[in-house]
Amino acid sequence: MSRIPLSAFTLGLLAVAAAPIAAGAQSPGAAQAQSASAAQINVQTLHDSLHLTVAQEDAWRAYRRASAPDAEAASRHRSAMMMMPSLTTPRRIDLIAAEMQADLDAARHKGEAVKAFYAALTPDQQRTFDRQTLQAGGRTADKLRQPTGQGLQKPMQ
Repeated sequence: MSRIPLSAFTLGLLAVAAAPIAAGAQSPGAAQAQSASAAQINVQTLHDSLHLTVAQEDAWRAYRRASAPDAEAASRHRSAMMMMPSLTTPRRIDLIAAEMQADLDAARHKGEAVKAFYAALTPDQQRTFDRQTLQAGGRTADKLRQPTGQGLQKPMQ
C-alpha cells in the first residue's frame, strides 16, 4: 500500500477544512438537505428500475440500511474538525488517521452489503444496477471516458 506523506496530507486536509464558505454560496446544511433529497429520488428510481421480486425485497432493505447516511459518522467528523485548531500537529495526525480508519471500516461494511445485494440480483438487474450506480453523484460513463489529459482514458473495446 502506498503512503501519502503525512505532512502533505495534513496540510491539504487542513487547507480544505479551513476554507471559508464563499460569499453567497449555499450553506452546508442546505447543500446536505438538497443532496439527501436528490439521493432519495435516485434510490427510488434505482429500486423501480430493478423490478425486484418479492423474494429480493429483503436483500434490498438490508442494502438500504447499510448504505444509508451515517449520522454518527457525520457528527464524529464535525467534532473532529472542531477539535483540530486546539490540537498539536501530532495529535491532529492521530485524529486524522483515526477518522480515516473509521471511514475505511464503514466503507468495507457498506461494500459487503452492496456485494450481498448484487448477488441476489439477476444478470439483467446487475447490468441495470451497474449502469445506474455508475451515474450516481453526476459521474456518468461519458464523463469518465474523456480523452487522456482530461480524465480517464476510454476503456479498451
